[in-house]
Amino acid sequence: MSDDRTTPAPDSPFRPDPGARDAAPQFVLPLVVRIERAAPPPRTDALETAARAVLVMLSDARSVGEGESAGAMRDWQDARIRKVVRRARGAEWRRAEALPGITVTGKSAEVRVFPPVPLDGWPKDLARLQVSGTDLDDPDPVPPADPAVPTLWLNPDLDMSAGKAMAQAGHGAQLAWWRLPDEARAAWHATGFPLAVRTASPARWPALTAGGLPTVRDAGFTEIAPGSCTVVADHPALRAG
Repeated sequence: MSDDRTTPAPDSPFRPDPGARDAAPQFVLPLVVRIERAAPPPRTDALETAARAVLVMLSDARSVGEGESAGAMRDWQDARIRKVVRRARGAEWRRAEALPGITVTGKSAEVRVFPPVPLDGWPKDLARLQVSGTDLDDPDPVPPADPAVPTLWLNPDLDMSAGKAMAQAGHGAQLAWWRLPDEARAAWHATGFPLAVRTASPARWPALTAGGLPTVRDAGFTEIAPGSCTVVADHPALRAG
């Protein structure tokens, strides 16, 4: 798979206009976030855990080469790069955990990521989970991002639900992964994919989008207008030199 495009190139996976990717069979990467009624995770922790979950799936041995999920991963990446975040609690979460996938944990957040499925072919225990209205708060102040840690910067002008923002953070992490050289990928993987998700300041956002870093432009299927720039992925290795 080629690397990302920082602007909507003719065959970008996030390009809002119809293209070759739209003619391919469409797949989606399912993510399920655990949201127990009495103890929901903080929003930022959930966003960061979702982004790491995407990276874990991309780098998993089963997702590449002749791995058992490699075919589904290739089919997914040949079409639109869609991700859908659903929420679960209690028995719903236990049923989701019983399906083939990988659970990634943050400080308190838990996100399970599954191999891609056809757009209209979700397993029934995932299809019944709610997707809309997933929202979370940060009860405590979120510290500034460490400049040495890869940071996924959210557009300060967009109001996205937590579920939507989790999917967009996952897109940004994936674009950074594609852009990185092999050595930087290996180092990021070896350290467990440390990263931060933060909302950029309005003053800084224009420079981020113009800096040549991986940039997500949403296809506009939910919540926001097509072509909206949602995330800029800033990895130290992409700033080198």
